[in-house]
Amino acid sequence: MSLKNDINMVREELNSEEKFFEKAVVTEKFIKKYKNVMIGAVAVIVIGVGANIAYEANKNATLIEANEVLLRLSTNPTNSADMQKLQSLSPALYDVWSYSQALSNKDIEALKKLQNSKTILVSDLASYELAQISNDVQTLENYTSKQGAIYKDLAQVQAAILLLNEGKIELAHQKLSTINQASSLFKVATALQHYGVK
Repeated sequence: MSLKNDINMVREELNSEEKFFEKAVVTEKFIKKYKNVMIGAVAVIVIGVGANIAYEANKNATLIEANEVLLRLSTNPTNSADMQKLQSLSPALYDVWSYSQALSNKDIEALKKLQNSKTILVSDLASYELAQISNDVQTLENYTSKQGAIYKDLAQVQAAILLLNEGKIELAHQKLSTINQASSLFKVATALQHYGVK
Protein backbone atom coordinates (compact mmCIF):
# COMPACT_ATOMS: atom_id res chain seq x y z
CA MET A 1 0.00 0.00 0.00
CA SER A 2 2.74 2.36 0.86
CA LEU A 3 4.58 1.71 -2.43
CA LYS A 4 1.39 2.54 -4.36
CA ASN A 5 1.00 5.79 -2.35
CA ASP A 6 4.63 6.66 -3.01
CA ILE A 7 4.21 6.08 -6.75
CA ASN A 8 1.05 8.22 -6.84
CA MET A 9 2.78 10.94 -4.88
CA VAL A 10 5.77 10.92 -7.27
CA ARG A 11 3.40 10.97 -10.27
CA GLU A 12 1.49 13.99 -8.88
CA GLU A 13 4.75 15.75 -8.17
CA LEU A 14 5.97 15.11 -11.71
CA ASN A 15 2.62 16.33 -13.11
CA SER A 16 2.83 19.52 -11.10
CA GLU A 17 6.46 20.06 -12.19
CA GLU A 18 5.46 19.40 -15.77
CA LYS A 19 2.65 21.98 -15.51
CA PHE A 20 5.06 24.43 -13.94
CA PHE A 21 7.57 24.00 -16.79
CA GLU A 22 4.74 24.24 -19.33
CA LYS A 23 3.65 27.55 -17.86
CA ALA A 24 7.26 28.76 -17.75
CA VAL A 25 7.68 27.96 -21.45
CA VAL A 26 4.40 29.71 -22.32
CA THR A 27 5.44 32.74 -20.27
CA GLU A 28 8.87 32.83 -21.91
CA LYS A 29 7.29 32.68 -25.40
CA PHE A 30 4.87 35.48 -24.42
CA ILE A 31 7.74 37.64 -23.10
CA LYS A 32 9.84 37.04 -26.23
CA LYS A 33 6.88 37.81 -28.47
CA TYR A 34 5.84 41.02 -26.68
CA LYS A 35 9.20 42.13 -25.26
CA ASN A 36 9.43 45.27 -27.40
CA VAL A 37 5.83 46.25 -26.64
CA MET A 38 6.38 45.85 -22.90
CA ILE A 39 9.63 47.83 -22.99
CA GLY A 40 7.87 50.53 -25.02
CA ALA A 41 4.97 50.66 -22.55
CA VAL A 42 7.33 51.01 -19.60
CA ALA A 43 9.28 53.71 -21.46
CA VAL A 44 6.07 55.61 -22.24
CA ILE A 45 5.00 55.43 -18.59
CA VAL A 46 8.42 56.64 -17.37
CA ILE A 47 8.48 59.47 -19.91
CA GLY A 48 4.88 60.43 -19.04
CA VAL A 49 5.62 60.54 -15.32
CA GLY A 50 8.80 62.52 -15.93
CA ALA A 51 7.02 65.01 -18.21
CA ASN A 52 4.24 65.44 -15.64
CA ILE A 53 6.76 66.12 -12.87
CA ALA A 54 8.58 68.64 -15.07
CA TYR A 55 5.29 70.33 -16.02
CA GLU A 56 4.19 70.63 -12.38
CA ALA A 57 7.60 72.00 -11.35
CA ASN A 58 7.46 74.59 -14.15
CA LYS A 59 3.89 75.52 -13.25
CA ASN A 60 4.81 76.02 -9.59
CA ALA A 61 7.89 78.08 -10.51
CA THR A 62 5.74 80.29 -12.76
CA LEU A 63 3.16 80.71 -10.00
CA ILE A 64 5.81 81.69 -7.46
CA GLU A 65 7.39 84.16 -9.90
CA ALA A 66 3.99 85.69 -10.75
CA ASN A 67 3.26 86.16 -7.04
CA GLU A 68 6.64 87.85 -6.53
CA VAL A 69 5.96 90.21 -9.45
CA LEU A 70 2.50 90.97 -8.04
CA LEU A 71 4.05 91.76 -4.67
CA ARG A 72 6.46 94.18 -6.33
CA LEU A 73 3.58 95.78 -8.22
CA SER A 74 1.66 96.30 -4.99
CA THR A 75 4.49 98.52 -3.76
CA ASN A 76 5.20 100.16 -7.15
CA PRO A 77 2.12 99.98 -9.39
CA THR A 78 3.67 102.11 -12.15
CA ASN A 79 6.51 99.69 -12.96
CA SER A 80 5.77 98.85 -16.60
CA ALA A 81 8.38 96.07 -16.77
CA ASP A 82 6.68 94.24 -13.89
CA MET A 83 3.26 94.81 -15.50
CA GLN A 84 4.43 93.21 -18.75
CA LYS A 85 6.10 90.36 -16.89
CA LEU A 86 2.95 89.66 -14.87
CA GLN A 87 0.87 89.73 -18.05
CA SER A 88 3.14 87.17 -19.70
CA LEU A 89 3.36 84.91 -16.62
CA SER A 90 -0.33 84.94 -15.66
CA PRO A 91 -2.80 86.86 -17.83
CA ALA A 92 -5.66 86.10 -15.42
CA LEU A 93 -3.74 87.46 -12.42
CA TYR A 94 -2.76 90.50 -14.48
CA ASP A 95 -6.43 91.15 -15.28
CA VAL A 96 -7.34 90.90 -11.58
CA TRP A 97 -4.55 93.33 -10.70
CA SER A 98 -5.63 95.69 -13.52
CA TYR A 99 -9.21 95.55 -12.26
CA SER A 100 -8.14 96.47 -8.72
CA GLN A 101 -6.07 99.36 -10.09
CA ALA A 102 -8.93 100.57 -12.29
CA LEU A 103 -11.26 100.61 -9.27
CA SER A 104 -8.83 102.39 -6.98
CA ASN A 105 -8.00 104.98 -9.66
CA LYS A 106 -11.62 105.23 -10.89
CA ASP A 107 -10.27 104.58 -14.40
CA ILE A 108 -13.33 104.12 -16.62
CA GLU A 109 -11.27 103.47 -19.76
CA ALA A 110 -9.43 100.60 -18.06
CA LEU A 111 -12.76 99.15 -16.93
CA LYS A 112 -14.05 99.33 -20.50
CA LYS A 113 -11.01 97.36 -21.68
CA LEU A 114 -11.48 94.82 -18.90
CA GLN A 115 -15.04 94.13 -20.06
CA ASN A 116 -13.42 92.05 -22.83
CA SER A 117 -11.14 90.14 -20.47
CA LYS A 118 -10.82 86.39 -20.96
CA THR A 119 -11.07 86.06 -17.19
CA ILE A 120 -14.84 85.73 -16.89
CA LEU A 121 -15.02 87.03 -13.32
CA VAL A 122 -13.03 90.17 -14.14
CA SER A 123 -15.08 90.76 -17.29
CA ASP A 124 -18.34 90.50 -15.35
CA LEU A 125 -17.16 92.70 -12.47
CA ALA A 126 -15.89 95.37 -14.87
CA SER A 127 -19.25 95.33 -16.68
CA TYR A 128 -21.09 95.72 -13.38
CA GLU A 129 -18.87 98.59 -12.23
CA LEU A 130 -19.41 100.45 -15.50
CA ALA A 131 -23.18 99.91 -15.28
CA GLN A 132 -23.19 101.15 -11.69
CA ILE A 133 -21.06 104.20 -12.47
CA SER A 134 -23.30 105.12 -15.41
CA ASN A 135 -26.24 105.63 -13.03
CA ASP A 136 -28.48 104.72 -15.97
CA VAL A 137 -31.42 102.30 -15.80
CA GLN A 138 -30.88 100.98 -19.33
CA THR A 139 -27.19 100.22 -18.73
CA LEU A 140 -28.06 98.38 -15.52
CA GLU A 141 -30.75 96.46 -17.42
CA ASN A 142 -28.25 95.51 -20.10
CA TYR A 143 -26.00 94.12 -17.37
CA THR A 144 -28.81 92.12 -15.73
CA SER A 145 -29.78 90.58 -19.06
CA LYS A 146 -26.31 89.05 -19.43
CA GLN A 147 -26.29 85.33 -18.75
CA GLY A 148 -24.47 84.51 -15.51
CA ALA A 149 -24.28 88.11 -14.28
CA ILE A 150 -22.87 87.91 -10.76
CA TYR A 151 -24.53 91.04 -9.39
CA LYS A 152 -27.77 90.67 -11.32
CA ASP A 153 -30.03 91.16 -8.29
CA LEU A 154 -28.01 94.10 -7.01
CA ALA A 155 -28.19 95.77 -10.42
CA GLN A 156 -31.97 95.17 -10.44
CA VAL A 157 -32.28 96.87 -7.03
CA GLN A 158 -30.14 99.80 -8.21
CA ALA A 159 -32.23 100.16 -11.38
CA ALA A 160 -35.40 100.08 -9.27
CA ILE A 161 -34.04 102.81 -6.98
CA LEU A 162 -33.28 104.98 -10.00
CA LEU A 163 -36.82 104.37 -11.31
CA LEU A 164 -38.32 105.21 -7.91
CA ASN A 165 -36.34 108.47 -7.89
CA GLU A 166 -37.74 109.26 -11.35
CA GLY A 167 -41.27 108.56 -10.07
CA LYS A 168 -41.73 105.41 -12.20
CA ILE A 169 -43.07 103.38 -9.30
CA GLU A 170 -44.87 100.66 -11.29
CA LEU A 171 -41.82 99.92 -13.39
CA ALA A 172 -39.63 99.88 -10.28
CA HIS A 173 -41.98 97.40 -8.62
CA GLN A 174 -41.83 95.16 -11.69
CA LYS A 175 -38.04 95.12 -11.51
CA LEU A 176 -38.09 94.35 -7.79
CA SER A 177 -40.59 91.52 -8.25
CA THR A 178 -38.11 89.66 -10.47
CA ILE A 179 -35.75 89.11 -7.54
CA ASN A 180 -35.90 85.52 -6.32
CA GLN A 181 -36.86 84.74 -2.72
CA ALA A 182 -33.58 82.81 -2.32
CA SER A 183 -31.61 85.97 -3.06
CA SER A 184 -29.94 87.80 -0.19
CA LEU A 185 -31.49 91.00 -1.58
CA PHE A 186 -35.07 89.73 -1.45
CA LYS A 187 -35.83 91.51 1.85
CA VAL A 188 -34.37 94.73 0.47
CA ALA A 189 -36.51 94.37 -2.66
CA THR A 190 -39.61 93.70 -0.55
CA ALA A 191 -38.93 96.78 1.58
CA LEU A 192 -38.38 98.93 -1.53
CA GLN A 193 -41.67 97.75 -3.02
CA HIS A 194 -43.44 99.50 -0.16
CA TYR A 195 -41.52 102.69 -0.85
CA GLY A 196 -43.38 105.15 -3.02
CA VAL A 197 -46.70 103.33 -2.81
CA LYS A 198 -49.56 105.75 -3.44
